[in-house]
Amino acid sequence: MKKSVSKRIRITKRGKVLRRAMGQCHFRAKKRSAQIQRRKGIRGINDLSKKIVKKYF
Repeated sequence: MKKSVSKRIRITKRGKVLRRAMGQCHFRAKKRSAQIQRRKGIRGINDLSKKIVKKYF
């Protein structure tokens, strides 16, 4: 297992691959509050990327 991949994504029990939305770090001062709220929460990954990511786990 690659440690860098395991820090960024999570695989659920049913096999979904989840990730955090980007743009939530120290560049937030310039962004509108609506943009920040849209980026909160967890997002999924498309099918092609799932195959690539699951190789590393």
